[in-house]
Amino acid sequence: MAGDRKLPTTPGGNRSAAGEVDAFLRRVAAMPVVRPAAGRGRLMFALDATASREPTWDRACQLQGEMFQEAGALGGLDIQLVYYRGFGEFKASRWYSDAVALLGRMTGVGCLGGQTQIEAMLTHAIAETRRQRVNALVFVGDAFEEDVDGVSRLAGELGVLGVPAFLFHEGDDAVASRAFRQIARLTGGAYCRFDANSAQQLRDLLRAVAAFAAGGRRALEDLSRRKGGVAATLASQLKALPYKG
Repeated sequence: MAGDRKLPTTPGGNRSAAGEVDAFLRRVAAMPVVRPAAGRGRLMFALDATASREPTWDRACQLQGEMFQEAGALGGLDIQLVYYRGFGEFKASRWYSDAVALLGRMTGVGCLGGQTQIEAMLTHAIAETRRQRVNALVFVGDAFEEDVDGVSRLAGELGVLGVPAFLFHEGDDAVASRAFRQIARLTGGAYCRFDANSAQQLRDLLRAVAAFAAGGRRALEDLSRRKGGVAATLASQLKALPYKG
């Protein structure tokens, strides 16, 4: 399969989970902290809905809902649900500003066996941001089975458009790890690995990203005062950067 192609080796590929979180936070902290001009951020939330992810799909739904609700309290965030599964099935919802409606849409999705469609996901993200700015792309997946050169080209194009991709890697597949790191680097985003024992870690990271996309530094600092944890760490790092939002 295309996923068997050799990818560039990324330094630190064997770092601990804690190290991955630290690296993720440093990368987010280095990004420009600009509040969306329209007052509301737009975040694309993309999921691998193939059969290998079925055991964790319910948890992903719950975490996504909590992220959305947090962002709503911090200044507002419109979210589009994107997922792929089965034989070439690729779906993108409308943009939701209501958590209940979005969760209803998401809970109606089930997992089906199939190959990854990350190239289609990036192509869609590029098209959407050309219509109206997308502030961030979040992707949760566990595998990579495509041509790395084609995916890298699209990731670079998304980076030129100023859309960072935050990739959350479930499991320990080495091919996926290298590909996801490459996408994060080319878009100016970040990569973080998580497993069945780190649901709280993913929840906190998603909340921090959502707060950042929705309201810039002020929203993130407000979240850190209320929640602490990852948000507090990220907010502390952002204090060293010029404020633009």
